[in-house]
Amino acid sequence: MDKFTKLRGVAAPLNMINIDTDKLIPKQFLKTIKRTGLGKHLFNEMRFNEDGSEKQDFVLNKSAYREASIIVAGDNFGCGSSREHAPWALLDFGIKCVISTSFADIFYNNCFKNGILPIVVNKQQLDQLMDDAENGANAVLDVDLEAQEIIRPSGEKVTFEIDEFRKHCLINGLDDIGLTMEKEENIDNFEKRRAAEQPWV
Repeated sequence: MDKFTKLRGVAAPLNMINIDTDKLIPKQFLKTIKRTGLGKHLFNEMRFNEDGSEKQDFVLNKSAYREASIIVAGDNFGCGSSREHAPWALLDFGIKCVISTSFADIFYNNCFKNGILPIVVNKQQLDQLMDDAENGANAVLDVDLEAQEIIRPSGEKVTFEIDEFRKHCLINGLDDIGLTMEKEENIDNFEKRRAAEQPWV
């Protein structure tokens, strides 16, 4: 998993509540277990017409937001069914940070396990960041995970809270496998000791 320390990127405004995982990645694209290739289907029904052409009014199809790496969204982001494909699709598209007033628990946890930073802010802060995100080509935010700050285009800083363990994992690029491999020496020693004490196992 890539390390996350600081991110400077265009923020796309999605001023909607209850953006569920089926909107993020519809069920027909869940057949794969690969983490790559899903970005082209992100927000599929919102981005594309039935003939495959782009819906020009959807934010990620607008020229200013095609390279967005941050999403500013309404309350309860990532609700609905539990599917790890949702953060996979976001990350494959290039989204590394989502800012909202609240997230569905399972989606929130899955973000950290896949290198995406979900940031919870209050309603007033969200309104300010949404206004920033609606400024098109000027919708650039700086996210500093170590300082736990979002720096607005005006220079104003918005602070946020994050669990220390999750922060540690993101900064060091540690998913569940990475955390296990940190104990590799202990695991090897245990296996050697067990092999010597119980060779029949």
